[in-house]
Amino acid sequence: MHQHTESINSPNNLVPRFSQSQNVARTMSSREISELLDARHDNVKRTIERLSEKTVVRFTASEETSHDGPGSRPMTVYLVNKRDSFIIVAQLSPEFTAALVDRWQELEAQVVSPQQLTTLEILNIAMESEKARLMLTAQVEQQATKIHSLENLFKEGMTHTQFCKGLNGVNVMQVGNYLEARSWLYNESKSGTRHRVGSYARDKYMTEHQVEVTPHGKDPFISYTPILLKKGAARLYDLYLAGELPMKKTWDGLFTHDKAQRAA
Repeated sequence: MHQHTESINSPNNLVPRFSQSQNVARTMSSREISELLDARHDNVKRTIERLSEKTVVRFTASEETSHDGPGSRPMTVYLVNKRDSFIIVAQLSPEFTAALVDRWQELEAQVVSPQQLTTLEILNIAMESEKARLMLTAQVEQQATKIHSLENLFKEGMTHTQFCKGLNGVNVMQVGNYLEARSWLYNESKSGTRHRVGSYARDKYMTEHQVEVTPHGKDPFISYTPILLKKGAARLYDLYLAGELPMKKTWDGLFTHDKAQRAA
């Protein structure tokens, strides 16, 4: 994920930073968006393609060299403009909109020097800064609500099934298959279901508890139970609010945090 040298809550992030460089960054790649969101690049590209089919956003395809593994190979990336990047991020992970605002400020800081700005341009910058401040305030309030909900829902040592039982409307019987499709889990059994934590999610979203089982008259073996970590619970909760988790057909359309707010 892209690392910022300044905190997202820093007031300095609300003020454009200028340099003497005249290089203009007019697009952002799907690869960079995936790094900002800590999301799979393929998921970002599928979201762009889906929105493009509805003529909501536009993109152009480009090639870049991948450095994900040994050797290098060409990889197709999509380039989108500033407007469309916000729409894409809002679809994938709304809580990271502030990170995208920061990145665009860094890119736009290279466009002109302060001496070249007119009074109208300075006023426009001030207006954009105020919009960013209001957006950040909304993000902080939204994050506080999520943290409060997670504190009530998540307990250390929970499995993904136990956690999802606290999410109104989730089909907990399908969550294991859903996480398997997202590479969080894999099935080590050829005849049934025996989930293990995949390398993608290991020690990031999930871990495993090991127990030695000694059946009567048989050799002992190690039983593994996937356990949800706090970051994994937060990610599952975001996917839940985004409508990505498998839901029951009888779901009433209410999310857990909405019910909690009404009760309060």
